[in-house]
Amino acid sequence: MPGLMESEPLEFYVYLGCLGVGLLFTLVSAFFGHLFGGHAGHMDVGAGGHADAGGDHSGVPGISAFSPTTISAFITAFGGFGLVLTRIGATRSVWINAPLAVLGGLIVAAGTLWIFGALFHHTQSSSEGNNAILVGRTATVISPIPKSGVGEIAYVQRGSRYTAPAREQDGKAIGSGQTVKITRIAESQFYVIAV
Repeated sequence: MPGLMESEPLEFYVYLGCLGVGLLFTLVSAFFGHLFGGHAGHMDVGAGGHADAGGDHSGVPGISAFSPTTISAFITAFGGFGLVLTRIGATRSVWINAPLAVLGGLIVAAGTLWIFGALFHHTQSSSEGNNAILVGRTATVISPIPKSGVGEIAYVQRGSRYTAPAREQDGKAIGSGQTVKITRIAESQFYVIAV
């Protein structure tokens, strides 16, 4: 009985390797992302907090066409499509299955980019909308705001307590425990005045 190495064409092993590397990368990323946090922001559940999603300048917040997620999706899909196509008689030739596997990988990577882009866009839009309703509300300084510096405030929104970095609108110092009014929010930076 011939061994596996003798009966399979070289491209089969290339596709198998791509599928394996893509899946391994995904699993390792998920494991270490869960274990070590793997994100740019922080969230304090219960006591309040905030989370920041990274972004690039490609128009899609939080993910780009060349992010590890989309590259991993392409490599995994390329390998998977290639393995399937080497088993079909009409696409057994590498000159047919390789371009089709590339096309399949590009479609899956584009779908991944679109799905994550839509998710990030939706969460960013709802976050910005939620932040807009905070302007004019009061908060409490929990870490003193030094002159022309950054401190921390706590505020309540929909029954939950959150914290955020804050600056005094005119660069004045505000002591801990003082009540302030939120005047504007720029990205994740809150601007306040004493009340």
